[in-house]
Amino acid sequence: MQTSVVPDLAHTHARPVHWLATAAAMAAVVAGAGTLQPEAATASQAGVTTAAAPVAAPDAAGVTYPLACAGAPSVVTKRATGDIDGDGLPETVVAARCQAGSGTPPSGLYVLAGGAGGTGGAGGAGGAGGAGPEARVVATLVEPAERQSVDALAVRDGTVTATLLGYSSPDVPKCCPDQRETVKWRWEGGKFIRSGPVEALGR
Repeated sequence: MQTSVVPDLAHTHARPVHWLATAAAMAAVVAGAGTLQPEAATASQAGVTTAAAPVAAPDAAGVTYPLACAGAPSVVTKRATGDIDGDGLPETVVAARCQAGSGTPPSGLYVLAGGAGGTGGAGGAGGAGGAGPEARVVATLVEPAERQSVDALAVRDGTVTATLLGYSSPDVPKCCPDQRETVKWRWEGGKFIRSGPVEALGR
């Protein structure tokens, strides 16, 4: 006679006490989830960061440039903006000269930064830099005494590039520069490093 073994399923029979305990446990879990949800939402909202408004580059207008114009006004002929020192704040590079009735006075090439509160980068060349409301000259890349004019100017990837027109000797007429120089500056080790060859203009 074959005997079949039936597993003991006595523990699977639901008893009223068992169901009450299960229902109470489920109710506790649901209640706990309900009390944690607002905190999770609050934590999520607290973790959200809003993007900071972009900082405007220093405005070249209204800046006093170190030009000896003998009472004549100065004029900005070229400008370019970009982050030169890698601090996340833009600087402005400006070519400016005296505004004369005739001829082409030499230009100066200047770096502008904002007011006080900088990070000690290129803006620190003048003592304090950064993105304050008042722009000012913090570095001079080309002195007017070098007798050059700025033909092109750009700031890309932290590099200032300018095309300078100059003269091989004092005998060359001021109207007709005979040299072209493409120059680059990079902010390295707390100063601007200049590079670039001089090219003679074919005339």
